[in-house]
Amino acid sequence: MARPARVSADRILTAAATEFAERGFDGARVDRIARRARVNKAMLYYHFGSKERLYRALLHGMFTNAAERLRTIAAEPIAAAEKIDRAIVGLAQVIREHPILPAIMMREVADGGRHLDAETLQALGGVPRAFGTIVEEGVARGEFRPIDPVFAYFSVLPPLLFFLAAAPIRRQVADLHVMDLKALGADAFIRELQQAVRRTLAPPSSARRRPTS
Repeated sequence: MARPARVSADRILTAAATEFAERGFDGARVDRIARRARVNKAMLYYHFGSKERLYRALLHGMFTNAAERLRTIAAEPIAAAEKIDRAIVGLAQVIREHPILPAIMMREVADGGRHLDAETLQALGGVPRAFGTIVEEGVARGEFRPIDPVFAYFSVLPPLLFFLAAAPIRRQVADLHVMDLKALGADAFIRELQQAVRRTLAPPSSARRRPTS
């Protein structure tokens, strides 16, 4: 008997993601979310209680997913630089799987995060913490130069978010022949970002050539 309830909750979250991305928290309406999800409002309130709790559940799920992927990568027995490469791909995959995430995040940045409670912020903070673990490991091993892990994280996430979110605009600009943007697809952009981040994290040449005595 529990199976239908779980399916309905997932359907509500999917519908809510589109509504919040298009209209922001303040503009989103529970009745529209219910219609998108093909459930009545009573079912929506049964699962989530309020628009606020629905919104926070949506974000909590996405942030937790991203953090878990990064923690899995951090635990792998490979070089720190390879972990960073995989972390960049992992973050890109989360954004691709949740294409509404950039729009929601940009709205929250513009609103100063006023719709995020402590639990949601804790889940959000798990993403840079997991990324920072990889950076700190690389620094400790001498594979990376001393660098603030928060700076390293914000050198990666904003370019990914903005590039992937701007795909419709890039296509329009390319169609006007203002710039040749079609050559740099998402996969090529990720490879370029990986190389740029590796250069940013690389230790000085003198540190890499240690005396053998």
